[in-house]
Amino acid sequence: MGFLKAAGQRLHFELIEGANPSAPTLVMLHHGLGCVELWYDTPQKLSDATGCSVFTYSRQGYGQSEPCTKWPRSVRYMQDEAIEVLPHVLEAAGLDDVILVGHSDGATIALVYGGNEPKGVRGIVAIAPHFFLEDICTRAITKIDAAYENGLKQKLARYHTHVDGAFYGWSKSWLQPDFVNFNTEEYLPTLQVPTLGIQGLDDEYGTLKQLECLEEKAGGPVEIVTLADCGHMAHRDQPEKLVELISGFVRKLI
Repeated sequence: MGFLKAAGQRLHFELIEGANPSAPTLVMLHHGLGCVELWYDTPQKLSDATGCSVFTYSRQGYGQSEPCTKWPRSVRYMQDEAIEVLPHVLEAAGLDDVILVGHSDGATIALVYGGNEPKGVRGIVAIAPHFFLEDICTRAITKIDAAYENGLKQKLARYHTHVDGAFYGWSKSWLQPDFVNFNTEEYLPTLQVPTLGIQGLDDEYGTLKQLECLEEKAGGPVEIVTLADCGHMAHRDQPEKLVELISGFVRKLI
């Protein structure tokens, strides 16, 4: 556990040392309300299964990292995170041989990075990525936004030092009228690295149109897997299956 400085931001990170020092490092990119701790034991399980070191960090506004003080964020906040911040995180952490494992917002960030500056990236795991806004997502965020002050805030405060910035920096960004213009499909044709797309069939934040977009437009090899009895949080709903899928993908790249 520690902190690093990247793109002018103080970010909390954790590194699990893997058994195979020559293997690439798995870099975990969390979802829109996630942080290092909210990956639960997934990083350790992945390290045990693959022998890889696993690097997790909390983006600005989340966990113990530097807070988000203004919202809504830009409609391009995920693209900006991928292009303006992630390269500096990897440099600061000394990581130049990686497999990106992203969930939701983190998956989108990973894929934009892979389509823009894939230096040092062997492959990408994209769990429930977003390429464009869907009504199902807006409805789900509107519902959770209304519940924030009625118990959810207290639950999230266990994980986020600056809980209002973490929550509203996410919800108010997605619910702003201009977010109808959110789209990251332009980065897919230049995405050349092997990619594994995973989504729960009961995902409350997106439909399979997102994975279909990845499969149809990515420039490199793509494998698509759907999970039954699984919502948006695959590492909570189907943890063993998720680790099995990711580990199998990683082993093919080592």
